[in-house]
Parts: sequence; C-alpha cells; structure tokens
Amino acid sequence: MGHPRKVMSYGNRMIMMLLLSIVLGVVPLLGIAWTVMNGTVTTVDGLFLSLILLTLSGILFLNAFLELRTKLKKSHAPAAQKPS
Repeated sequence: MGHPRKVMSYGNRMIMMLLLSIVLGVVPLLGIAWTVMNGTVTTVDGLFLSLILLTLSGILFLNAFLELRTKLKKSHAPAAQKPS
C-alpha cells in the first residue's frame, strides 16, 4: 500500500542542521556584497540592511558553531570506566 517512512537518526539531523546553518549563513553575506557592489551601503537603508543581514548571518554561524562543538564533545567523550 504505502511506503514506510525513513526516520533520520540524531546524528544525521545534526549534520543536516550544521550544513543548513552554514549555507543559510552565507546567503546574508552575499546580500551584503550585493549592497556594497551597488553602492547603496552608504545610505541609511543600506546601513540598516547590512546590520540586519550581519545579525542573521551571525546567528546562523553561531548555531553552526554550537552544533559542531556539541558533536565534537560527544565524539571525544571519555568512555565510562568499569567499577573494579
């Protein structure tokens, strides 16, 4: 009848969120480059647009950094010691 749905594991979701955060963090930087190339960065609208885009990019890169740090901490966690 229907196909069973595949469920993503936690590790795959984390990698997907990391990649998505990095890609979506680069997009606002491209918007800032476009604003600078058009010469509208010196207007009030251009300045506020740049600030908003930098904020978006910073939040997304912070998310990517925190995801990566969490992944690295879990992979380097010491193994539990057996009681003797």
